[in-house]
Amino acid sequence: MATEWRTARGPISLERPRVAAILNVTPDSFWDGGRYASVSAAVARAEQLLAEGADLIDLGGESTRPGAAPLPAADEAARLLPVIAELVRRWPDLLLSIDTNKSVVALAALEAGAAIINDVSALRLDPALADVTAAHGAGLVLMHSRGTVAEMAGYELAQYGADVTGEVCGELQSAAARAEAAGNARACLVLDPGLGFAKRTEHSIAVLAGLDRITALGYPVLIGPSRKRFTGEVAGGLPLEERLEGTLAACVVAVLGGARILRVHDVAPVRRAVALAEAVRLAART
Repeated sequence: MATEWRTARGPISLERPRVAAILNVTPDSFWDGGRYASVSAAVARAEQLLAEGADLIDLGGESTRPGAAPLPAADEAARLLPVIAELVRRWPDLLLSIDTNKSVVALAALEAGAAIINDVSALRLDPALADVTAAHGAGLVLMHSRGTVAEMAGYELAQYGADVTGEVCGELQSAAARAEAAGNARACLVLDPGLGFAKRTEHSIAVLAGLDRITALGYPVLIGPSRKRFTGEVAGGLPLEERLEGTLAACVVAVLGGARILRVHDVAPVRRAVALAEAVRLAART
């Protein structure tokens, strides 16, 4: 298991699970769209997330909710860059991750002080993004998905054979190979199996159950289950506001399966839940 993740702003230890707090500056994200669209609201939310114990903040300017329309790079950058500038000014040591699949946005964000790029397309939509992260020594999250931004959160491309986890592993391995071929250090890469992205509930559950096969690829693993549809469907079809318990359960299962980074909206409850999960995981090794 990797014990460190290298980023453009220095390494972060993975000796314990880390919580990446979601901060969307979009008008249309599925959970918090519109709440933090202004710089002042985004900074206030960041302050709250850090107070709750977030280890890094994952800032997004383009929604990937089901049916979301692609956003022009200039518009995405206009949403992100003022917030990045203020966050870096307020917290110079903050590890800031930028959720983007566009190389020009990634370049501007890294030059503004971001440390990590979180690509939900795992380099499929803009392969040049790998060159940008390599040149900056940035952390790079490669998330499994299929299709365009408009398609990836839906079920149209959720077509798998008998071994869902095996297919996800293969596609993630290919993405990691492309990233390394572009010059990204292996120590900078993190894999995300993309729960809920081109995956029906049964597919996301299968991936969680087989997470040890993804961690066996040798990269740190990030899991993002936060309030996603599958966390409600397994409990009978719960709405967004009632999916915290399912999110916590998924995070606990993920840590026991070897995940080291949890990308979530609810920082404090997740930190408490995974503290116990990590204690159990360590006890099982002795």
